[in-house]
Amino acid sequence: MTDYTELINFIKKNVEIGDEDLKIILSYFKIIKKHKNEILLPTGNISQVSYFVNKGCLRLFFIDDNGKDVTRYIAFENQFATELVSFITKEPAQETIQVIEDSELLYITHEDFRHLIKIIPKWKDFYSVYLEKAYVNNSKRLTSFTTLNASERYNQLFKINPNIVKRIPNKIVASYINISQETLSRIKSKI
Repeated sequence: MTDYTELINFIKKNVEIGDEDLKIILSYFKIIKKHKNEILLPTGNISQVSYFVNKGCLRLFFIDDNGKDVTRYIAFENQFATELVSFITKEPAQETIQVIEDSELLYITHEDFRHLIKIIPKWKDFYSVYLEKAYVNNSKRLTSFTTLNASERYNQLFKINPNIVKRIPNKIVASYINISQETLSRIKSKI
């Protein structure tokens, strides 16, 4: 039996919802298990699925004009992950979704996600809250690139989300806070 406990808690934390609506929402989520380094969505494909991480870790990244791997988002347990621009616009994804640790995921298709918005007003409210939080998080992160030095970015990341520093390889951590691996090694050696 699939464990929906964390998804239920996540939804209820973001919106007040009745048990009957929640039961309907959960019926649209399926489970999938993926192994470390698997690609869930290659760049250029259209994002047709939104994932909720039950166990494990996913990352969204892109390759910049210089061929550099840039991590934009990391999702651990109890977080959603999707290539949101493609999911919304149905245009080819500019990012790749990769499994970083062996993972158990709950997923919902774009079609089912949109259907729930039409039939359950509280799901639309949930989506609105989700989009607002995603926007705020992205804005804060982008601002940190110009207002904080490398050491401050690392310390802020460790304070806000220590899992990234503890569970993710240095190469990905460095890419996530927009510094070189060498700079990250120097920062960590001083701690």
